[in-house]
Amino acid sequence: MKIAYCIPSLDYPSGMERVLSLKANYFAEVFGYEIHIFLTDGEGRKPYYPLHPSITVHQLDINYSHVDNLPLYKKIPQYMAKQKLFKNKLDECLHRIKPDITISLLRRDINFINKLTDGSIKLGEIHFNKSNYRDFSNSRLPAFIRAIVRKCWRIQLIRQLRQLKRFIVLSHEDAREWTELSNVEVIYNPLPFFPEKVSDGSNKQVIAAGRYVPQKGFDRLIPAWQLVAKKHPDWVLRIYGDGMREQLQQQIDSLGITESCILEPTVSNIVDKYCESSIFVLSSRFEGFGMVIIEAMACGVPPVSFTCPCGPRDIIDDGKDGLLVEDGNIKEMAEKICYLIENEETRKEMGRQARIDVQRFKTENIGNQWKQLFESLVPDPKTN
Repeated sequence: MKIAYCIPSLDYPSGMERVLSLKANYFAEVFGYEIHIFLTDGEGRKPYYPLHPSITVHQLDINYSHVDNLPLYKKIPQYMAKQKLFKNKLDECLHRIKPDITISLLRRDINFINKLTDGSIKLGEIHFNKSNYRDFSNSRLPAFIRAIVRKCWRIQLIRQLRQLKRFIVLSHEDAREWTELSNVEVIYNPLPFFPEKVSDGSNKQVIAAGRYVPQKGFDRLIPAWQLVAKKHPDWVLRIYGDGMREQLQQQIDSLGITESCILEPTVSNIVDKYCESSIFVLSSRFEGFGMVIIEAMACGVPPVSFTCPCGPRDIIDDGKDGLLVEDGNIKEMAEKICYLIENEETRKEMGRQARIDVQRFKTENIGNQWKQLFESLVPDPKTN
């Protein structure tokens, strides 16, 4: 089996790059697939996550970043020229390597992937939920123009997605949102680790992790923690990440919880930090899946999560291996955290169950789902 992936770059440590690297490595090492990854940006920069030596990375050197800061009248024609160059280069490369399947991660290539003439089966996979896939809110255009652009873009996207052989999403919750499509399948993200070391659930510490950006909702977690800290001043919340540190620290200081709510930097040994904690909290406004939830569960740490779109409802069996909270309900979030703090045996049992239940996300289980999909689409030459 020969598989080609299209992604802008691999040098940044974000979820999409991490998951692709994890899957590609597994496909190459365990299934013996020939994996090719096509990049448009990041020339000269090494992949952040190591790749199996048999994987071939093709740098097409399109460099979309060169148009980012141009005025609109220059940006549009230069962007279109780069799109044409990207399409021609990718088509030429695919003709040369002749993959069985080409997979778009729904970046710029989705606009033309169905027009490529190499003959490979075209799939798409999305690492965001539908509602938050393309956010135009930060645009400097007037609101009514943003609304028009968003509507036109969505119509064009749906047109392209319908032409794909399969469109893979990360949750059943999100799958239900793509009502315009009949080719949707759900395959979860794989668990990046399943450590032997686990939390014993006794440390008076709660953990959260993610970039310090509005999406992750730490500005919602902090006031919830103020309510928790009033009842349980001997417990500590540690939030691991980087980004808008100053704003969050000001919020923490203004609420008087500086001693018990601590912003920690991103760490490479996050498994150790999960294992030092007894409760995990997800306060996001939206997710594609919620990898940090399954990471915590793999370490025996029960999660408390807002029911944001999308992922938590697919992952957590409420009351069994974690707790779900009405999205945005800060008071309920505090109450659910306090419940686990005050019920040690329940907390520990949920942690044990979380580690059992999360095994369905192990790489071998998710990898086999992809293998079954690929083999259902590509005829076995031995049977022909």
